[in-house]
Amino acid sequence: MTTSEQLFEKAKTLIPGGVNSPVRAFRAVGGTPLFIKSAKGPYVYDEDGRQYIELINSWGPMILGHAFEPVEQAVRDAIQYSFSFGAPTRKEVEMAELIISMVPSVEKVRMVNSGTEATMAAIRVARGYTGRDKMIKFEGCYHGHGDSFLIAAGSGAMTMGIPDSPGVTKATAADTLTAPYNDLAAVERLFDSNTNQVAAVILEPVVGNMGCVLPEPGFLAGVRDLCTKHGAVLIFDEVMTGFRLAKGGAQERFGITPDLTTMGKIIGGGMPVGAYGGRAEIMDMVAPAGPIYQAGTLSGNPIAMSAGLAMLHHLNDHPEVYTRLDELGNKLAAGFRDGFAQAGLSYTVNQIGSMFTPFMTARTVSNFTDAKTCDIPLFGRYFHAMLERGVYLAPSQFESLFVSVALTDELADQVIRAHAESLAEVI
Repeated sequence: MTTSEQLFEKAKTLIPGGVNSPVRAFRAVGGTPLFIKSAKGPYVYDEDGRQYIELINSWGPMILGHAFEPVEQAVRDAIQYSFSFGAPTRKEVEMAELIISMVPSVEKVRMVNSGTEATMAAIRVARGYTGRDKMIKFEGCYHGHGDSFLIAAGSGAMTMGIPDSPGVTKATAADTLTAPYNDLAAVERLFDSNTNQVAAVILEPVVGNMGCVLPEPGFLAGVRDLCTKHGAVLIFDEVMTGFRLAKGGAQERFGITPDLTTMGKIIGGGMPVGAYGGRAEIMDMVAPAGPIYQAGTLSGNPIAMSAGLAMLHHLNDHPEVYTRLDELGNKLAAGFRDGFAQAGLSYTVNQIGSMFTPFMTARTVSNFTDAKTCDIPLFGRYFHAMLERGVYLAPSQFESLFVSVALTDELADQVIRAHAESLAEVI
């Protein structure tokens, strides 16, 4: 029995399902989850000392690779002054100033402790600002585990087979309206049938939680126009795409300006942190400036701020990072497509910049319904074949993969070879 297997058996007696986040359980792919001991650059190492090239990067934030030295040094420098104050610090101001300078839509920003906190707060603020109750989200988009979002959710909820979680009240569900991603007409119908009731539309500008799904031409601009027309707040969930697809996120890449933006782990260099920000007139509704309450003892934690400042300054000062990320993403996507073709499969690879997903379906994947046509048992076999070849993918068909600049061309070639060999084994 491996060390990971021993730890998982023990964990199941102590932690629900043996994990602290459902997708980690490997239930979607079978087998025992790897317990990770360390990571450096493009590699992770499990408790048995095995090395893997990985394309998860802590679900997105490790753009510069694991244990990037300037971020490590920033943390070392910060911890000598204590770990938390529960009081304002200079670094919170510097972080806010940096985010506002980088993200086109953000005029004011509030720090929180996770992407889930950020999205929950953004919806509350949108409701308070508009005086309306309902929100529109998209099928298969996951915005954290807030009650309002666990309706037709993607990611872990999707693979667990519980897209509508027990514990979410009927009243909450009634205020959440859903539309297929990339279906602008469906969004318009929801607005027309709920006149002056929709507070916000929240979406991932590039979906990461049913796999990587790109917005079709005109979709984001159309949603923007509908929100403006109907007086609703447009919220971009950029927990995954923020600072990854461009230094200003997907909104910079696509040239669409939301009213509010939520951000996640990248602004903490991978540490637990999040933020939401946007138009000053909306953000000034947040306490203590305004009546909408939101608070957090650990918000703006000085250690997380130090790590995030080191990360964001590097990204802001080195635009070549994004050129390199695009090169690597394009190379991997092309290699995976070639691998499918060589195996006689017309399967789909979706990719933009450093986000991509190989879908085990011949169908073009542009929404949740398309994604659900994937051959899930095949993906499970493929996942383990890749693992045996030293490549650690996200343990779910319905997750985007994330590339870091620590990945070399040689390692990318190794991943592409492993892909072809794995397909030959499992087909």
